[in-house]
Amino acid sequence: MKALVLAGGTGSRLRPLTHTSAKQLVPIANKPVLFYGIESLVAAGITDIGIVTGGTAAEIEAAVGDGSRFGARVTYLPQGEPLGLAHAVLIARDWLGEDDFVMYLGDNIIVDGVDELVADFHAPRPDARVLLAKVADPCAFGVAELDPEGRVVRLEEKPRAPRSDLALVGVYLFTPVVHRAIRAINPSARGELEITDALQWLVAHDYVVRPTVITGYWKDTGNAADMLEANRCVLESVAPARLGSVDAASELVGRVRVEPGAKIVRSRIVGPVVIGGDSVITDSHIGASTAVGRECVITGSEVEFSIVLDGSRIDHAGRLEGSLIGRGVEVSGARRAPRAHRLVLADHSKVQLTS
Repeated sequence: MKALVLAGGTGSRLRPLTHTSAKQLVPIANKPVLFYGIESLVAAGITDIGIVTGGTAAEIEAAVGDGSRFGARVTYLPQGEPLGLAHAVLIARDWLGEDDFVMYLGDNIIVDGVDELVADFHAPRPDARVLLAKVADPCAFGVAELDPEGRVVRLEEKPRAPRSDLALVGVYLFTPVVHRAIRAINPSARGELEITDALQWLVAHDYVVRPTVITGYWKDTGNAADMLEANRCVLESVAPARLGSVDAASELVGRVRVEPGAKIVRSRIVGPVVIGGDSVITDSHIGASTAVGRECVITGSEVEFSIVLDGSRIDHAGRLEGSLIGRGVEVSGARRAPRAHRLVLADHSKVQLTS
């Protein structure tokens, strides 16, 4: 079995952050989102991985390399334009050959991995298997309708009147018959070849499409709120460690990981938190569900439920919460700062906060 990982999207819902960075490389708990998917596939025994890339191909290739760091062999498959998930399968046709494959959206996180899903696929080997999860707003997803016996009877992409609350999770398993379905469908109203339409073609032509409704944590990290929630969830399993320096006037509470070279000075860190290597935290409070990247400097500030990317500086900025701060950002406080700020800042921004 092979894996097709999609990493060609533009990340429009994460702008302005993704004007300067691939959305699949925005870190969760200081590790790029894309890496979680690759590691899950390797853990499931799939090491032959094709990555579909778009305008951020150079950045993706520089981060992932040949895949050897993950125990995988990676092939890059350029997609000229993001013309739909089924189009990504179409351009990968020659590489996929006649192999079964997993299609994994590179900006999705499934905390429990895909081991059981892959193992379950091999035994009965249906024509396709889809992951489903109950969501509050199914209009934003592909939606599956099941009959009373739990069989897929209809799939629809972003319906105005959803027939169920079961959304398609960004992981699919296919046999080569899906290539026949993709050749048979036409672009949707938005000009894309929808994988949902290909699945519906399989259902309509009596092929076996089996569903798996997951109850574990899944998140499509397409916007800032979802990124922060995924960061919170992943940090819940962080292993505490003091690999940097923590002075006697500082306090670490709960699951806190201080990476090598980081310095904690006269500060209080309440986990789960990870502090990246060579970062310096001084006279500050870092609250739960926060990931601070490498070489950051935080002084005289409070940061909670936030992601701070590499090389950013936060200086006497009052209290920040629910914030996603890009690389090389400078945030400084005015003389009188409000009690809390909520920020989504692109890389290399400079912000002065006033009352």
